[in-house]
Amino acid sequence: MYVPPLSLYVHLPWCERKCPYCDFNSHETRIIPETAYVDALLADLTSQVRFLEGRSVQTLFIGGGTPSLFSAEAISRLMRGIGDTVALTPDLEATMEANPGSAEADKFAGFHAAGINRLSIGIQSFNDAQLQALGRVHNSDQAHNAIQMAREAGFDNFNLDLMHGLPGQSPEAGLQDIHTALTYQPPHLSWYQLTIEANTVFYKRPPELPVEDDLAAIQDAGEQALADAGLVQYEVSAYSAGGRQCRHNRNYWMFGDYLAIGAGAHGKVTGTDGTVQRFHKRRQPDEYLAQPTATKYQPLDATDLRGEFMLNALRLREGFSLSHFEAMTGLERKVLTPMLDTQHEGGLLAIDGERIRASDLGWRYLDSVIQDYLQ
Repeated sequence: MYVPPLSLYVHLPWCERKCPYCDFNSHETRIIPETAYVDALLADLTSQVRFLEGRSVQTLFIGGGTPSLFSAEAISRLMRGIGDTVALTPDLEATMEANPGSAEADKFAGFHAAGINRLSIGIQSFNDAQLQALGRVHNSDQAHNAIQMAREAGFDNFNLDLMHGLPGQSPEAGLQDIHTALTYQPPHLSWYQLTIEANTVFYKRPPELPVEDDLAAIQDAGEQALADAGLVQYEVSAYSAGGRQCRHNRNYWMFGDYLAIGAGAHGKVTGTDGTVQRFHKRRQPDEYLAQPTATKYQPLDATDLRGEFMLNALRLREGFSLSHFEAMTGLERKVLTPMLDTQHEGGLLAIDGERIRASDLGWRYLDSVIQDYLQ
């Protein structure tokens, strides 16, 4: 039986202020119980050691919330505890999300010294008016400073997180954000359109967003600018220079396994018998702190496996092989055949031997393509 690669996700749920577009499990606070939370995370991880099955953790991602609100000392203790609890590969990719408003030069240097070797910096925009419209706590000067601090702290591998289609944003302003980001020659860029999610302030009080023609103009011009700069789009919203794809996210998209610790964290593990199950932790930080090992499990049946695999794998430009589908799900490729044939005939999929990927047309209507496999 094929054993999937293994990653680890760590959720730090606190932020200085909840953004009106954010539907992540994040909670405003002025006081973070760092010591108690790191203790809870390590107890949580210890309870999941049984899922390793001889594997080493290949990638680690600390997300939030705003993880960079934590002190460098707390992150260092967390990283040491993780290394003492599970086996880590020598080439571990260890990513941490950071927001410009919480950026401090000594903090970034401390994160790097703790073993974090990749930062994902939540810029969103370099335009002060756009940042205010998004409810961000940082300004454009802080955004520029954060990138400089990251480089000076030793991070040669980092991601800049940008959004477009922002309230009142013109195509010129959307493209300007791209050009500004490119002056820093980022090895990786996440660039995606603002969407209004349920259970957010923007859902209750929708802002005025650009019209469809302007959204298309921003998308087309932005993609061209990124390509001209040598950043290759390898996933729906991910662009990278050579060798700088996010290995952690690729493991998600290729349907690998991942442990998950922290309030509201979600994981996926494959048993020795080939069964696949997802699990999640308590969402509220206080409840998680009280019972960090409390976990709800959900075994995935054949329909779940097919749908979730396709939901992830078709996001990649390269697509996937049918052999990989069989190895990761335990299903036979024939469960895909009727839909693959129909979508190929409709020009939505490109099929080369056993490799499947979305065509250019299918890429434009990817949500609809994927929906067929979720039923």
